[in-house]
Amino acid sequence: MRGSQGTTKDGSWQLVPGAPSPRLGPGVLSYRGFRMDLNRPERRIEFASGMITMVVNIGGQIRIGPVDTGVATGISGAAPPLSRDSGAGPSAAALPGTGPSGAGPSGPGLSEPGLSGAKSAARSFTSLVNGPRSEATMGEHAGRVEGVEIHMAPWMAYTLLGTDMADVRGLMLPLPDVLGSLSGELEERLAGTPRWSDRFAVLDALLGQRRSEGRAAAPQVVWAWSELVRSDGLVPLSRLSAVTGWSARHIELRFRQQIGLSPKTASRVLRIQRALRMLTAGAAPSAAAAACGFYDQAHLHRDFKAMTGCTPGEFRLRREAVKRPLDRIPGRVTSALVR
Repeated sequence: MRGSQGTTKDGSWQLVPGAPSPRLGPGVLSYRGFRMDLNRPERRIEFASGMITMVVNIGGQIRIGPVDTGVATGISGAAPPLSRDSGAGPSAAALPGTGPSGAGPSGPGLSEPGLSGAKSAARSFTSLVNGPRSEATMGEHAGRVEGVEIHMAPWMAYTLLGTDMADVRGLMLPLPDVLGSLSGELEERLAGTPRWSDRFAVLDALLGQRRSEGRAAAPQVVWAWSELVRSDGLVPLSRLSAVTGWSARHIELRFRQQIGLSPKTASRVLRIQRALRMLTAGAAPSAAAAACGFYDQAHLHRDFKAMTGCTPGEFRLRREAVKRPLDRIPGRVTSALVR
């Protein structure tokens, strides 16, 4: 199985893409295996992509917080950096409100608090799933992590997670809160399966079972979401309404239930994603603003800063400073390295 790997002064890394079984349908987009063995912690800005990611770690922990908290800047009062010497990171006792594994809030229900809002503190997770969001987050690990990621369309997450997407909007959920005891079993099976292709087969089996048992999204929602993705958020809501036969209000209600974002907010996320891709390819901000449906460059700058936590210039500098792959989802710009 082809992937990419390398060694730098900071250590070694390996990234392995995987293709989900066709039986899962188009909503499960891709898998990615990752193994990092770095000699220092790493912090990354994670941009909203419009997609949902489930992360199953089999080695190490990750800590996630809003971009505007100390986890991003190292300001006084911030949580201390994850220590490589401590193994998987801070112990559960150091994380108020976490379960025994330090993987987030204890308890089985989705009603437990996750990570949401600009004032939330950074928290540590072993395995997790992100809810739909329009803002960037900051992720950090101690240097050694290994696991797999599952990338899916939000309407497929509606089926696989077994909850309305509006209920998990903006949240980072410990995987046990979503899968229950199956989360620990999945981590153990993946840890005991050394080949990436076999690990991806384990995911195929789990997701196939969840899909067969879950609620299917409305075909109109699947089509409307696909149109937004195809057009990078530029398709008018009036067209979605005309083709589906739903009123604008009904489309919004169904989107909030099965996508987690309103059509307007989803369009903003997808337009910023296109701007991120254009800037990564070397386009000028003025060109990105014009192509992505912004009134002018100042409009792009405001939305860009609000949704990514950095300016277009800062984004370029962070991307250009790194010579290894950063993006987690094919065709999306998902990440920028902070240090």
